[in-house]
This record gives sequence, C-alpha cells and structure tokens, in this order.
Amino acid sequence: MIRVMIADDHAVVRRGLRQILSETEDIQVVGEASNADEVRAQAQELRWDVLVLDMNMPGGSSFDLLKDVRTQDPKAKVLVLTMFQEEQYGVRCIRAGASGFLSKESAPEKLLEAVRKLAHGGKYISVELAEALASAVAGETDGNPHDRLSDREMEVFRQLASGRTVSQIAEALSLSVKTVSTHRTRILKKMGMGSNAELMRYALKNGLA
Repeated sequence: MIRVMIADDHAVVRRGLRQILSETEDIQVVGEASNADEVRAQAQELRWDVLVLDMNMPGGSSFDLLKDVRTQDPKAKVLVLTMFQEEQYGVRCIRAGASGFLSKESAPEKLLEAVRKLAHGGKYISVELAEALASAVAGETDGNPHDRLSDREMEVFRQLASGRTVSQIAEALSLSVKTVSTHRTRILKKMGMGSNAELMRYALKNGLA
C-alpha cells in the first residue's frame, strides 16, 4: 500500500485529491496539511511514502519547506502539484529536492501515475522539464530576466506580481519587512525594472502570476 500525505491550503483541493487517490486499491491517504508548519510536523509524525505538495503553502517559503522535508528525510519522495507550468518552476523545484512535478491542470490519471512512480523509486518529469533540466546542467539559459532570480527572490517576485504589499509578503513568507524590501530592490535591479507595475505586467505576460 502506498501511503500519501496531501499538502494544500485549499480544503476543496485536498478533498478532491483525497477522492482521486482513495478510489484506488493501492493508495491510502494518511494525512493532510493546510500550511507549512503542519507539513513539517506531519512529515515527522506520520509514516508516508509520497508527499503531494502544493507550492503555495502559507507560513513561509515554499522552497524552504521542500528543502526542510528533504533534510528531515533525504529519501523523501515529494511530488510538487501546482498551478504553474514546468517551464516556470519545474527546474527550481527539482533542484530544491522534489522527485516529481505536475500541473494541477493534468488529468487525474497523471496524478496516480506520478504517485506510483515516485513510490517505486522513480522520478516523474515531463519531456519538456527533462530538456530544461539538461539545459540547466549544461549551463544554457534562455536569457529570461526572472531566471536571474534566486529561489527566495522568485517567491518575493511572485508575491509582488500578485499585488501584495511588502508587509503582506513579510507575513506570508515569515520574513521581516526590511528583508522583503531588500529583496524587492534586488529583484528590480536584476530584472532591469523600476516599479511593481512593471513586475506585474511581466508576470502576466510570462504566466508567472
């Protein structure tokens, strides 16, 4: 039996995932988490084989959360399930320790396939993501401004692009206002932009918000 833990901040999404996974004979949902702290706690307390993790969990940095889970258990199998496409976040997630990446737009059959593959020691990535990983390893880049950002800066950028204030971002990512302001300054400089409005337009154009 494959034991799965679901982590998503939306109750409706968790219920839908539980229903899909529970309809099979070889998969059992053993826990749910709605924020980063719950993920960390349950990752230690429960016996699980695969963690299905949304990358928009409240309570801190999603990339830090992923890394923390892998630090607790280096063999942990984490399937990132997100609204974003592979080309925007896939490489970053795999680098942070995920074993698979799947868009929420994928069919339920893909979710089941991914969970089973991870549980049996494999990785689940698309052809497009495999090519992006190969390019990243070879040092090739497509020159997109957002590719210059660190993982932390990328998260702050995404929050800024969604229209959140510096104070709101600080609370969401468990950072100080000063730290977020510093990240904002660096983001604008790296991307060659002068305002949040420019960041928002860029994010919308490139499917990052």
